[in-house]
Amino acid sequence: VPVFLFVAAPYIRRYVAGGRCKSTARLDGKVVIITGANTGIGKETARDLAQRGKVIIACRDIAKGEAAAREIRAETGNQQVIVKKLDLADTKSIREFAEKFLAEEKELHILINNAGVMFCPYSKTADGFEMHLGVNHLGHFLLTFLLLERLKQSAPARIVNVSSLAHHGGRIRFHDLHGEKRYHRGLAYCHSKLANVLFTRELARRLQGKFQRQAEFTANALHPGSVYSELVRHSFVLTWLWKIFSFFLKTPYEGAQTSIYCAVAEELDSVTGQYFSDCQPAYVSPRGRDDETAKKLWSVSCELLGIQWD
Repeated sequence: VPVFLFVAAPYIRRYVAGGRCKSTARLDGKVVIITGANTGIGKETARDLAQRGKVIIACRDIAKGEAAAREIRAETGNQQVIVKKLDLADTKSIREFAEKFLAEEKELHILINNAGVMFCPYSKTADGFEMHLGVNHLGHFLLTFLLLERLKQSAPARIVNVSSLAHHGGRIRFHDLHGEKRYHRGLAYCHSKLANVLFTRELARRLQGKFQRQAEFTANALHPGSVYSELVRHSFVLTWLWKIFSFFLKTPYEGAQTSIYCAVAEELDSVTGQYFSDCQPAYVSPRGRDDETAKKLWSVSCELLGIQWD
């Protein structure tokens, strides 16, 4: 068995690594925002895109963000890697980030909603939203709303939402969105990832027909794969399992490939409202294809955030 594993190891790793983004597309003169890009797949996405154009790392921990930015600047030679404060668990912080960005930058071509929390003990955001729903869905929903006009003005533009295979286990529990009646940290994560898929679907539907060419504005979601990263830090069991089985998990670099693909691949110029995994279209759960739920979630999200988004 040890001999077999030694021989098979490279093939197993190649299979686990999954698809690679092969696009060499440049982003000269273009601006990219990546949320949560101070660590994990967000950082690796920033590292790749910084070789192509200007990248803004939007994260809660400025010190970690600056450390990541320094590393990426040194490696790529691109000084246009900028860190901005953004706490997705606080709508005030989201609004402040958007206000400053709009004042400083005249264009925005790619928005990658990457940041996320996973398996948190029950807690609420500054605005009283359950943490998974608040950060993973509502925070990005508000951020996208606030930046949408700048994206439209800069078209062709893309919105990339990092979801997960976990959306298959999710449900939108409108009667208990904030988990006050019943809470399970694993299911709460699944629910929020389903919300990412539904948001992407409804956003793409609403954007269709608004432009002369659909290639001018697209929105897609993706599953990065099972990645060895800090995302499981709230679960002792998963942290332990992740260490034991790290050989069978993607590295952050491998996990970032589909995000990069959705952001730059030329063949996706006119593809919108889709879900990808390993740099190719992937199966969406029936709940993730429910247009009525998507429309209702959109309406409820607007209501919770106190915005009008028609």
